[in-house]
Amino acid sequence: MSIENLINKVGIRALHCLDPETSHNATIKMLASGLAPTFGQIEDKALEYKWGDLTFKNPVGMAAGFDKNAEAIAPLMKLGFGHVEVGTVTPLPQEGNPKPRNFRLSADRAVINRYGFNNDGHDVVYERIRKAGRTPGVLGINVGANKLSEDRVADYVLGVKRFAELADYLTANISSPNTPGLRDLQEKDALGHLLTAIMEARNEQEDRLGRKVPVMLKIAPDVADEALKEIAEVVLTSNVDGMIVSNTTIARPATLKDQQQAKEAGGLSGAPLFERATIALAKTRRAVGPDLPLFGVGGVDTPEKAAAKIFAGANQIQLYSGMVYEGQTLVKKINHHLSRLVAARKVANLQELVGIDNDIWADKSLEN
Repeated sequence: MSIENLINKVGIRALHCLDPETSHNATIKMLASGLAPTFGQIEDKALEYKWGDLTFKNPVGMAAGFDKNAEAIAPLMKLGFGHVEVGTVTPLPQEGNPKPRNFRLSADRAVINRYGFNNDGHDVVYERIRKAGRTPGVLGINVGANKLSEDRVADYVLGVKRFAELADYLTANISSPNTPGLRDLQEKDALGHLLTAIMEARNEQEDRLGRKVPVMLKIAPDVADEALKEIAEVVLTSNVDGMIVSNTTIARPATLKDQQQAKEAGGLSGAPLFERATIALAKTRRAVGPDLPLFGVGGVDTPEKAAAKIFAGANQIQLYSGMVYEGQTLVKKINHHLSRLVAARKVANLQELVGIDNDIWADKSLEN
C-alpha cells in the first residue's frame, strides 16, 4: 500500500470515530486551514469538457451540500476536482433542522441527512467567495429558499441576482427532501413559473456581466416517469442551461442492512442511491435529448460507477458521500480510470462516450 493510500485510510478511520456532523465540520476546517493533501488537476485534454465559456479540466465535481458556506473552494480544487458546487445558500441565514441530523449507515456505505439548508445566508457567503477570488476550477453556486419564506420563487430570484457575478454557473435546488414543500416546485405549473422568473433574473444580469451565467436545475431521483417528462419539457421550454440528476432519495431500499438507521427521516445518499439516481439520469437524458448538459450525481464511490454515470448520459459527475467512505484519493482514482478508459476505447474525448449505455439504464424501472 502506498503512503498516500495509507494516510487516506487512517484519516477515514479517525473521522469515523466522531459523530457524522462533527466529522463533516472537522473536514471542512481541515481543508480551509490548508492541512489537506494536494493532488492537483490531472493533465489530460481528453477529459476536458467545454460548456459555453467554461472549461472543466476533468469531469469530477464536488456536489453541493459538502461546502455549504464556501469555506474550502480552493482546497477542494487542489484535491483534483474539476469543479466545486457550494451551497445550498438561502437569502437569510438559518440553522436548519434540530440535531442529530446526519447518520452513517456504514454497513451500506450510505448516509442519511436532514440538515434542512443550514447555511450562513447570502451576505456572508457572498463576501467569503468575493474575498477568496478566482479559483483554478469551475465554481457552481447552489441557491435555495428559506424554510419560512412567504415567497420561495422570490428567494431563488434573489439568489440568482446576488451570485451571478461570482458564479461560473448557478444551480436552483428544488429537490431537497428536508425543506417541507420544496419538492412541490417540481410540479409542472409551479416549475414553469419558477424557471421563468429565474431565467428572467439571469438575463437581466447579462449586460452588467458581459455573459449569460448558465443555470442548472437540480431534481430528485423520486420523480415518476411521466412527471420527469413534464419536467424535461418545462426545462427545454424555459431555456434552462442544464440539469443535475439527482439529489438524495426519500426511498429506503429493502436491501439496506442497517434497518435501524434507515428509519431516520431525511435524504438517503451513498452506494444504495446509485441505481436509482443513474436510472433517473438516463431517463432524463432520453427526455431532453443529446445536447442539454447533464451532471450525474448519486452513489459514485468507485471509478467504475463514475464511468457508468457517463455511459448513462452524464457530461459531468459529482460526488459527496463517496468520500465519506473512500476518502480524498477517490477523485484522483476516478480521473485516472477515466483517462485510461478514453485511451482504451480509442476516442479523442470522454464526451464521445456520453450515453453509450443510455438505453440499458433508461429502460429500467424507478419503482422499488
